[in-house]
Amino acid sequence: MAELMEGIRSWLSFLQRISIRNLIEIVIISVLIYEVLFWIKNTRAWTLLKGLVVILVFTVFAAICELRTILWILEKTATIAATALLVIFQPELRKALEQLGSKNILTNILSFDDGKEESGFTEKTVSELVRATFEMAKVKTGALMVIEKGDTLKEIERTGIEVNGLVSSQLLINIFEHNTPLHDGAVVIRGNRVAAATCYLPLSDNMSISKELGTRHRAAVGISEVTDSLTIVVSEETGRVTLAEGGKLTRINDGEALKKALSSNTEESAAPAGKFKLWKGRLKNERNSNP
Repeated sequence: MAELMEGIRSWLSFLQRISIRNLIEIVIISVLIYEVLFWIKNTRAWTLLKGLVVILVFTVFAAICELRTILWILEKTATIAATALLVIFQPELRKALEQLGSKNILTNILSFDDGKEESGFTEKTVSELVRATFEMAKVKTGALMVIEKGDTLKEIERTGIEVNGLVSSQLLINIFEHNTPLHDGAVVIRGNRVAAATCYLPLSDNMSISKELGTRHRAAVGISEVTDSLTIVVSEETGRVTLAEGGKLTRINDGEALKKALSSNTEESAAPAGKFKLWKGRLKNERNSNP
């Protein structure tokens, strides 16, 4: 009991030594760490960070086991690796600095909600997607629609043209109409809005994909391999509708099947009006096509 009381006294004496200046420093450092992690999460650096954690664990293991040769190699390559990372992520670093210079930081950090936050992926959006998909399938209009879920698609959006329009069958059909400026490439859908069009998707290297399937299907599989997105493909040759998720293609025969698949991803996330939000700017950036 005496030891417990002594421990409590030591903690209290430590807390008494914390000044206002120390608290300000803690808040500033916390904000900076949050900003860095937020930037990493929304770029390719998130995957890199997981790889660095693996290397760090391996380094600790080598140090514990005194694997001197491996430690020597890691030490000599550390500087080269750091320089390579700066070169690889130069576009992301430049964009992050541009955003820092153009933002109103106080507005982004502390803001009152005006009650106009967008809702999530709704049933109306599902109905519009189903209607557009099978209207295009009837006339064999090729289409590629990527629906964002948990993983961000901002890197994909930057390869296309910003649209930021409410999802509707008319808008989607018009985008993919032959010989229109936006018909080539994929559209990215976030929540209830078409964030961007004419986006380029990574092609899958999976050799098991049927040779009968074209570039659209390979692109749909490619994006589903690197993100948790859901992609609707309409074949220009056959009018068939296919859904890509988790690196796999699923044939969709009718509107009900597509609606069922999409409805499983439906969620309402409307925020109540007048509620005070911390980091509102960050929440909005997660929905906007360009941060």
